[in-house]
Amino acid sequence: MWVLVFFDLLTETRTDCKVATRFRKNLFDDGFTMLQFSIYLRFCASRENAEVHIKRTKMNLPKKGKVCIMQITDKQFGMIELFHGQKETEPETPTQQLELF
Repeated sequence: MWVLVFFDLLTETRTDCKVATRFRKNLFDDGFTMLQFSIYLRFCASRENAEVHIKRTKMNLPKKGKVCIMQITDKQFGMIELFHGQKETEPETPTQQLELF
């Protein structure tokens, strides 16, 4: 299971920039990897594990801006086509994390 977080946050003022930076930092701290500047993803071993990370992301939502959270299966993720310019590239495989309970 993959969790993707898409967002479009305000960066008009210094405060807005700090809020956006804090949101991105929280995603990194929770094990997300940047796919593109406003798209972050994380592999989760199960739906229950995905729900934990979705809940954490929801707790850190900024008051302004738009955030979308999507779950896809490993098979769906494997069908993503990535292009850099006109050349197709292989998607980066995020590093495997060890979770201790």
